[in-house]
Amino acid sequence: MAKFKHNKKRNTGFLYETLILELTRAVLRSDEDSKKEIIQLIKESFRYGTFLHRDLKFYHSLTQTKNVDPLTAEKILIEVKQVRKSFDKKKLLLEQNKLTRRIKKTLGDKVMSNFVPNYKLFATISQIFNQRVPINTRVLLENEVIGQMIVKTDAEKQKMVPVDNLIFKTFAKKFNEKYSNGLLQEQKKLLSKFSSSFADNGLGLKIYLNEEIARLKKELKKSLLIKEFVEDNLMSNKAKEVLSVLESYKEIKPDKEMIRQVIKIQSLAHEIKADATN
Repeated sequence: MAKFKHNKKRNTGFLYETLILELTRAVLRSDEDSKKEIIQLIKESFRYGTFLHRDLKFYHSLTQTKNVDPLTAEKILIEVKQVRKSFDKKKLLLEQNKLTRRIKKTLGDKVMSNFVPNYKLFATISQIFNQRVPINTRVLLENEVIGQMIVKTDAEKQKMVPVDNLIFKTFAKKFNEKYSNGLLQEQKKLLSKFSSSFADNGLGLKIYLNEEIARLKKELKKSLLIKEFVEDNLMSNKAKEVLSVLESYKEIKPDKEMIRQVIKIQSLAHEIKADATN
């Protein structure tokens, strides 16, 4: 299949998703100024009635339709193409240009380099909409999109062993072998988020870590009030050291070593809480 360069600036689906990604990052950083700017940018650019809003609906019709039969998937694709064909492409282009200029001015060029979930699918749809792409190539691309929309047979599901599940099982098995005790629910959830982080640029992992680290800090601070900790300087100092480690994770990009450390701290917090209730 011939390769055609994908122009992100002309892909309405990508433009919307990369802004949503930046908004999520701003929320995680507690950056209120950036958050307000991005929300305003999204609301103004994709408000009802704009060509960007209408074009985004075409993308979502194809990316968000799942588990339908092949005939229905094909009908949806044909209808989307037919309706979009009568679209005023010049007005859409003007809105896309305006949006990309505002993104560059407000957020910088780096935003256009973001890895967004379903990027390949958005790029495929963009090429299907591009009349300059040869018909035979577009037909092959359409088959790919239809394949994403239809119900998978049992045989196909068995072949499609999720990569994140394999990673999770391997990681969990190694951890169990090393520490010989079963995983806590919070540890399983952390490993699951970590193993699937490649699919969403780590957003789910970051959100969970933000909540989990806050919970662990709260538990450890409680431990400093326990009589045994108050009377034992060594235990008290160790708890304070762990708190400092958790605090430092705000500035660190999650990696395997960090996940291992958090898992250990989760076990520690669990043991302290169990001891306190006995």
